Amino acid sequence: MRLDALLRDGLHLTGMPLPDLEVTSISADSRRVLPGSLFVAIRGETKDGHDFIGEAVRAGAAAIVAERFLPECSVPAIHVPDSRRALGLLAASWHGHPSRRLVLIGVTGTDGKTTTCHMLLSILRAAGLRAGMITTVHALLGDRSVDTGLHVTTPDAPEIQGLLAHLVEQGASHCVLEVTSHGLAQERVAGCEFDIAVLTNITHEHLDYHRSFEVYRSVKGRLFAELGSARRKQVAVGPLAVLNRDDASYEYVRGLTSVGNISYGLSEAADVVGGEIEEGREGVGFIACGPGFEIPVRLPVLGRYNAPNALAALTAAVAGLGVPAEVAGQGLAEMGPVPGRMELIECGQEFTAIVDFAHTPNSLKAALGTARRLAERKVIVLCGSAGMRDRTKRRRMAETAISLADEIVFTAEDPRSESLEAILAEMAEGARDRGGIEGSTFWVLPDRPEALRLAVSRAERGDVVIACGKGHEQSMCFGDVEYPWDDRTAMRSAIAEKLGVPGAKMPRLPTSRR
Repeated sequence: MRLDALLRDGLHLTGMPLPDLEVTSISADSRRVLPGSLFVAIRGETKDGHDFIGEAVRAGAAAIVAERFLPECSVPAIHVPDSRRALGLLAASWHGHPSRRLVLIGVTGTDGKTTTCHMLLSILRAAGLRAGMITTVHALLGDRSVDTGLHVTTPDAPEIQGLLAHLVEQGASHCVLEVTSHGLAQERVAGCEFDIAVLTNITHEHLDYHRSFEVYRSVKGRLFAELGSARRKQVAVGPLAVLNRDDASYEYVRGLTSVGNISYGLSEAADVVGGEIEEGREGVGFIACGPGFEIPVRLPVLGRYNAPNALAALTAAVAGLGVPAEVAGQGLAEMGPVPGRMELIECGQEFTAIVDFAHTPNSLKAALGTARRLAERKVIVLCGSAGMRDRTKRRRMAETAISLADEIVFTAEDPRSESLEAILAEMAEGARDRGGIEGSTFWVLPDRPEALRLAVSRAERGDVVIACGKGHEQSMCFGDVEYPWDDRTAMRSAIAEKLGVPGAKMPRLPTSRR
C-alpha cells in the first residue's frame, strides 16, 4: 500500500508532505520489521518503542510513526500525538476499514462480557444473520475458532482489524466484539466504528492499571461517549447504547451518550425488564418484557446472574437490530456452553464440580450464590488473587469466600513477579478477620494442583466444588513465564484420582512437588 494513501486514510494528516513509498507491512514490534515495513513506535509499560527505532531502521523499515520528533532518523518519520491510536487507525486503513462494512456491536463491563457476547452471537445466528464474534477467549469466524491469547484483554489493534477483515471476506454482516478497559485505554479498538454498545456493569477492578475507580469508569465510558462519532458506515443500524438500569454506573454512562439509548434490568425502571427468575441445574428461566413484547426465556447456563446478561443481549438484538423477540428468545435457548463460565465437570463423581472465571469480588459473590443454591450440603471453593494487579481485591475476595462458602482453599492465581506467599497471607488475614479458622474452614496451599486435590478430596455426595479465577485460560504466570495450565483438566485429574480411575494427567506448576 502507498504510504501517502495509508496515512491520509488512516490518520487524516493535513499539510504534511509525504514521501512516495510502498509499505509492505505495519509493525509495532521491531523484531518483526521486514524490508518496507512501517514501524510504529509505542511507549509500553516496561519498554518504549522509540528506543528501538534504530533497530527497526536497520531491519529495513521504510518509514517511522512516532510521538517524539526524530531529527536524526535516516528514513521518513511521521509525528503523531498518540502512537497507540495511530496504530489502530493505520491497521484499519491497511485492511480497508472492515468495521465500516459490518454491523459492529461492542460489549464492555466488569463482569459478564464474554457470556453476553456468546448470547448475542447465538441470537444473531438464530435470526439467520452471518455473524462472527471476537472475545478474550477466542474469535469465532464461521465454523472456525481462533485463540485470541493466554490472558484477558482485547486482542491488539492489528489482530482485531485482521479478524474483522476476515469476517468481511467470508461474507459476514455482523460482528460482536468484547471490549475490555485495557483495550479501550490502549487504543486497541481505535479504527473500530461501533453501531451498538452494550454495558454489563462497572464494579471495582483493574485499579492497579487505572489507579482509581473514577478513571476506570471513565475509560469504560469512552465506548459510549464516542459511539456514533465520525461514522462513515455502509450499514444503516444504530447508533444505540444499551445500558444496565440496575447498575450504579447507569446515570453516569447515560450522561456520556449523545445517541439513542435503551435500558434493561430486573427493576421496573428499565425499558426491558426481566422477572419471575427461576434457577436450577438445567439452567435459568425468566420472563422478558419490553416495548411490544413479553416472552419466556430459557437459558441452558448456570447462574441467575446470567438473566441480566441475557436481557442485555436480547435488548441489543431486538431494539438495536430489529430481531423479533421470539427469535431472540430462541437464540438464547440454543446457545452453547461458554468455556470456563460455570462449566460443569462430569466425571462420574457424586458431587457437583464447576470451573468458573470469577476473579473479582462481585463475580465471586455471584458464582458462590449459584453454588449455594445448587448444593445440598457444603460449598467448597478454590480461589486466589492475581499478582501485579489490584491489591485491594485480595482481602475482599477472601471475605466474600468466607461469607458464602463452607470451606475455602486459597491458592495460586497468576502470581507473576509478586510473592505468592505474601498474596496468600493477605487473603488468609482477610479470612481470619471474618471468622475463618485455618485448618477448619479455610486452607492455604500455594500449589494449585494440590489445592484442587484437597478441595476434591473433601467433597461428598450433595456438595459443590467450584474452582474460581482461571476459567478458560490455558496458562498461569509465574515471574514472566507462562506455564501450561487448564483448571478443567486439573479438576478432571483430581476427580479421577479421588475415584481411583484413569483420567487426565494433572498439569504441573513451579510450585508442584509431584
